[in-house]
Amino acid sequence: MSNCAQRLLDLLVAHGIDTVFGIPGVHTVELYRGLPDSGLKHVTPRHEQGAGFMADGYARATGKPAACFIISGPGMTNIATAMGQALADSVPMLVISSVNRRDTLGRGQGRLHELPDQQRTLAGVSVFSHTLQTPEALPEVLARAFAIFKSARPGPVHIEIPLDVMPQACPALVPKTTEVFPPAAPEAALAWAADWLADAERPLLLLGGGCAAASDAVRALVERLDAPAMTTINAKGVLGCDHPLDLGACASLPAGRELAHHADVVLALGTELGETDYDLTFDGGFHLDGRLIRVDIDAQQLARNQAADLALLADVGEVAQGLLARLPTQASRAGAERVAHTRTALALRDAEDVAPYAGFLDTLREALPDATIVGDSTGPVYAGNFIAEMPAPRRWFNSATGYGTLGYGLPAALGAALGVPERPVIALVGDGGLMFTLGELATARACRVPLAVVIWNNAGYGEIRRYMDAQDVPRLGVDLPAPDFVTLAKSLDCYGVRVSTGAALHQALSASRQAPGPTLIEVEAHRWSA
Repeated sequence: MSNCAQRLLDLLVAHGIDTVFGIPGVHTVELYRGLPDSGLKHVTPRHEQGAGFMADGYARATGKPAACFIISGPGMTNIATAMGQALADSVPMLVISSVNRRDTLGRGQGRLHELPDQQRTLAGVSVFSHTLQTPEALPEVLARAFAIFKSARPGPVHIEIPLDVMPQACPALVPKTTEVFPPAAPEAALAWAADWLADAERPLLLLGGGCAAASDAVRALVERLDAPAMTTINAKGVLGCDHPLDLGACASLPAGRELAHHADVVLALGTELGETDYDLTFDGGFHLDGRLIRVDIDAQQLARNQAADLALLADVGEVAQGLLARLPTQASRAGAERVAHTRTALALRDAEDVAPYAGFLDTLREALPDATIVGDSTGPVYAGNFIAEMPAPRRWFNSATGYGTLGYGLPAALGAALGVPERPVIALVGDGGLMFTLGELATARACRVPLAVVIWNNAGYGEIRRYMDAQDVPRLGVDLPAPDFVTLAKSLDCYGVRVSTGAALHQALSASRQAPGPTLIEVEAHRWSA
């Protein structure tokens, strides 16, 4: 008879998990006993935060969760930041951890890796956090996690297994196959929404990350309505490149807000209408005066940030299909003309915060047109959130939205590259953010992933430096010396190159696809010339 830890592996495979990110420790070693024969791929990061970011990038690129095996105590507090980012952006992630023996929990005896209450500590960055009390409860707890991943607003799920439960004998546990469907909107609600949209003269769509899995239906709906569409950062690519109705992420800018203000019916699909997508100026200036129809898979989200006139608790794809079946043939509402007028007013590529990076971003796309670009919080990423266009969803994501952590780009890009090995992946990072998780370059080399790591080196925390200057705050703690990244790459048996022109960047990116491991490309910001 196998033990609980070994049965866990069987159940993970049965639920479709194929990749585990984790660092073995004395408290998780039992999880590794059967791992070599389980069929699961294991990747060892250099830090637990890296494990979480890798699982995040894997999920965003593939649409399915990965698992993390994390030791109790410091392992869990290390991964908490990555879980916070995933929770903010609705990214599925299964975190399996150890915890001390059941008879010692909460007693404060100073045991190895002890926290006063590990489960409660992690509950704040989880959809739910559960302590497994018996092996027999394992199938039910895992089924609960996957039901959320498939039918509710996803996020990290944490399951901790006490040290005395892991080795307990556990009978063969064959999970019952359950087909889980997300909620669907009632017929009356769909009819009501369709009537409003059919009668609208100036409709507007707000597309969020919840549209990524239903891009075909959402695109058809946008075209049927002939309506402008604003896409959040996590919805980039839902309408493809150069779509005449796509305004991108402009809700924080005056021309975008003007368009939204005059819309008579607004359909918000799978978006929380949150600050980092709609109010980057932090002035509360995004207002909707028309009727607002909200569609979300999370009931609580339907009442946050903007009050809806009609709220549908349902899957975005199902609603889009339902509306298409009820709306008349394509109306003519001058949608493309409205978008063109707004784009002219926005003049994004000429904006002060965007123009310095426009040629740089063009070079990335020209060199690797099919690439997934995974970003950290750095100047080119902020600019790309406004102007980068993607051919499909799940091709542009970063930590400059939601939780807004640093250190995300490199490990998340590695996770994406492992999830979609057939597609080029670019990690777009700043020199400051890269130092948070630089050790994961060694992980990428060990995985032999041809990952392009593009560093925008502006000698410190450039965005914070600029903000300090704007607020007339003396620069302190933002001008930081960086290592010699090229030499550092070579020390890790990676290829490193320093570039300052578009032609050199293009050549390095093209060559990265044939490399036996990651290619580190340092762009000297002060010398850059497209």
